[in-house]
Amino acid sequence: MHKRILPVVALGAVASLALAGCAGGGDNGGAADGEGQELTVWIMKGTNPDSTAFYDKVSAAFEEETGATVNIEEIQWADAHDRFVTSIAGGTTPDIAETGTTWTAEFADAGALLPLDEYVDAEDGLRDDLVEGLEVAGTYDDELYGMPWYAGVRSLVYRADVFEELGLEAPKTWDDIIAAGDAIKAAKPDMLPFPVPGDAEFQVYPWVWGAGGEIATKDGDTWTSELDSTESQAGIEFYTGLATEHGFSSAGATTWKETDLRDAFTQGNVAMMLSGSWTPKSLIEANPDLEGKIGAAVIPGEDGGIAPSVLGGSHLSVFNTTKNADLAWEFVKLMTTGEFAEQWSNETGYFPGVQSAMEEALASTDPLVAPFAEQMVDGGASVPVTPNFGAVQAKKTTNSMIQAILSGQKDVATATKDAAAEMTDLLNQ
Repeated sequence: MHKRILPVVALGAVASLALAGCAGGGDNGGAADGEGQELTVWIMKGTNPDSTAFYDKVSAAFEEETGATVNIEEIQWADAHDRFVTSIAGGTTPDIAETGTTWTAEFADAGALLPLDEYVDAEDGLRDDLVEGLEVAGTYDDELYGMPWYAGVRSLVYRADVFEELGLEAPKTWDDIIAAGDAIKAAKPDMLPFPVPGDAEFQVYPWVWGAGGEIATKDGDTWTSELDSTESQAGIEFYTGLATEHGFSSAGATTWKETDLRDAFTQGNVAMMLSGSWTPKSLIEANPDLEGKIGAAVIPGEDGGIAPSVLGGSHLSVFNTTKNADLAWEFVKLMTTGEFAEQWSNETGYFPGVQSAMEEALASTDPLVAPFAEQMVDGGASVPVTPNFGAVQAKKTTNSMIQAILSGQKDVATATKDAAAEMTDLLNQ
């Protein structure tokens, strides 16, 4: 069966590993000799606002260690998938690239990536230090093709000042969400208590999982979507009911993406939303008046506890067109472990892909860090790990289901049944 909940590491039991960036990879027993060689690396643009300074520093360290130079090229997320597909078909892939967690299996299935197990297992303690959710997402046919780099998770973000003014606490159950929403709706009619964005797939799954449902399960080689199960339907009915039954959303939100939701929150028009661990800092930067007015909490399960949330992020993968796999691994290791993993995390607001670099976040008492760390540790989850899930996302199966419910075109039973049929078909193509 498909493994859904992916515990990262028990709180307070993080391994204290000192992963030196200069340790050797593979069987060469030391840093690869790269004198006179150059690696090409594709990294997605926009994740790190201080990327130039970071790339200069990591490139200098890599050249000092190996003698090789590195050419880091930033790629727009919107164009990246098509560019990867074209380069794979033409044999013009880079040595190394950042691959989103839902792409790694697809590119591995295409035969474009090199397995990294030999390198990871040659590093003392590294295998046990990988963030489990990212490791699972980077594994295809029992081989690791994506080295965990960074991760983010969505939790509940809310207007702490509004909650304080109305004497409310962060919701711990779904009933608490309704009670808080009703109070906000009555006291502040111009504020949306909890909008439901119709074009935001990863906002949906916590409510499916929180009710005990699943996106899809696998039996042998066959996938079956469970969006139309009794449990999944209950979660989707609660989520869409925030708009259709309780009036916590607006008709306009039916077409919103996550960026639209965050914009509305920044403008002071939203009281509660699901948002990523990487967003509080950017929200305050966009509107300094929000300083001290934002709160965060884990997404509550129906009757308490934590509703799982999609653990997203990226891997670094080595393409099979590289002329020096050992050298490529040295760069991957330098970026994903030790000081550079921590620096990237600090600059972006994402969590590192190795547990040892997460110690600071897990120990944090910062109210805008600690809840996300708890969510990631105790409630990080994965979408189905299959190359075909990209087809589900391209078809917008989940988004179309939510929009049909929000617009009144279909009831929950019909919409989930249709979506489950479409998803099952796509996953088994």
